[in-house]
Amino acid sequence: MPCPYTVRISLLRPTGYNPRVKPLSRRALAIHQRLLEVYGEPVWRHPLPPLDELVSTILSQNTNDLNRDRAFEALRRRFPTWEAVRDAPSRSVIAAIRPAGLANQKGPRIRNVLRQITTERGRLDLEFLRARPPSEVRQWLLRFKGVGPKTAAIVMLFSLDMPAFPVDTHIQRVAGRLGLRPAKVTAEQSHELLAAVFPPETYTAAHLNLIRLGREVCQARRPACERCPVTKWCDYYKTVVSGVVVSGQWRRL
Repeated sequence: MPCPYTVRISLLRPTGYNPRVKPLSRRALAIHQRLLEVYGEPVWRHPLPPLDELVSTILSQNTNDLNRDRAFEALRRRFPTWEAVRDAPSRSVIAAIRPAGLANQKGPRIRNVLRQITTERGRLDLEFLRARPPSEVRQWLLRFKGVGPKTAAIVMLFSLDMPAFPVDTHIQRVAGRLGLRPAKVTAEQSHELLAAVFPPETYTAAHLNLIRLGREVCQARRPACERCPVTKWCDYYKTVVSGVVVSGQWRRL
């Protein structure tokens, strides 16, 4: 369905982009700058090669970073090459990635992606994507079963250094409360929408700091609005939360 949104959506910033002419872009930039003041410039783990990042991100689906990393490390210890993973019995791959959860789904998914890449490219290497336009890279990655917009965006942003704004459950929730997206916009639509309102040079830091805000403050069931550093720009705070701190307790009026 079309995105019910007035801003032109594009993975790449239109030439001459100026955040001053877009209210949501001004808000997004102000929120980004405030989170940098509070959290600092976030540090991403050492970048992985694109194929490694693709597998790691598939493992990350529906689990936390710790379990993802445990499963990825176990997989690499068990199989010395991606060719070995591709050619291994499915049960062996499933056993290796058990810490990530949903191993019965992720194991065959990873093997099928590796097989499809081999069939199409003749080798297991995604370095060729660096020479392709970002829009083409995104569509190429999305062809694989189990690779959605978030997985493709993570590979692009963190491994290929291409403009993309990954949206996980935390960012989808936080962006909705902050008013950076319309209420009915899906997570899939939010990838391109948020890429349109944040300047490309902010993507990495904004992505990571919004996730941190969602995990530590703007939680799903009980957002800690009294501790939030960005209530000044938050629609949820202005329209839903009206309260004061009394005797150390947050009371709604």
